[in-house]
Amino acid sequence: MKHRIAASFLALSISLVLFTAMPAVTQAGPVKLTYSNFFPPSHVQSILAEAWCKEVEKRTDGKVTVDYFPGGTLTKAQQCYDGVVEGLSDIGFSVLAYTRGRFPLISAVDLPLGYHSGVVATEVINRVYKKFQPKEFDDVKVMYLHAHGPGLVHTKGKAVRKLEDMQGLKFRAHGTSALVVQALGGTPVPKPMPETYEMLQKGVVDGALYPMESNKGWKLGEVTDYMTAAFDSAYTTSFFVVMSKDKWQSLPADVQQAIEAINVEWAVKHGEAWDTSDMLGMKYFLGQGGEIIGLDEKEQARWKKAVAPIISDYVVDAQKKGIGNAQEVVDFIVKTLGELQ
Repeated sequence: MKHRIAASFLALSISLVLFTAMPAVTQAGPVKLTYSNFFPPSHVQSILAEAWCKEVEKRTDGKVTVDYFPGGTLTKAQQCYDGVVEGLSDIGFSVLAYTRGRFPLISAVDLPLGYHSGVVATEVINRVYKKFQPKEFDDVKVMYLHAHGPGLVHTKGKAVRKLEDMQGLKFRAHGTSALVVQALGGTPVPKPMPETYEMLQKGVVDGALYPMESNKGWKLGEVTDYMTAAFDSAYTTSFFVVMSKDKWQSLPADVQQAIEAINVEWAVKHGEAWDTSDMLGMKYFLGQGGEIIGLDEKEQARWKKAVAPIISDYVVDAQKKGIGNAQEVVDFIVKTLGELQ
């Protein structure tokens, strides 16, 4: 009996020792993601991006949390896309044209085809992405795309009332907007948006091409005097929100499903925000003493004719880069614009 008790005690003791020696099992914490955006925290587009982060945490029941870095504090505007690919951030939000030449198909959306609203431009770019599935995005997971309202000529000191007034003026512009400046007779100075205010303030440039929202969102209404409302030749600028492909593939299926649903909603929110902020930007511009210059039908037609070669040149250049259906893409955009505007 004593031997059985001793043996039982010894077995119990060994079990306790082995249990104590085993590593503690801890419940896995939430997946933590980083999100880089160049817009300042107070800008409506930045506010929406931060709201997306909070919505992801809410709808995944805390399985995913997102650390948000606005104002280019994690990666600068031009570095944002590569930053996602290289793992500097898990998610990035910036301008496609800042990595010029990298997105030959989707850049057709930016052409000066006469955009009138951000809602329409956003719907156009997402339809183009869905229909043509550009291979240029194969190194990331696209969350969603969006685009601002009509990009218009703004100047400081000198009004642009007709095409000839563009001659000799320097404009901050990039990507398609730089091509528009050249086509209209001005000289583009390619710099990212965060540098625009200072360039105008110091007289480095005479003006800039941008949507009305930037008059308030970037305070450019403080350093410009005139806005030329050439809507029939207006371009847009496309924005991306993308995630590291590896990070996306590591997420559980239910989390992916929740995020996809949010993405659909947020694309619409961004488009609506562009239009709302355009109205606020116009009001801010006028409140600073700015003047809006309207163009009659004849002058609008002159501007539209002046930028037309940008569109045909795009098709030729895109075909050289392997986009054999470039004309089909342009035709699809023109048709979609006709349906929506």
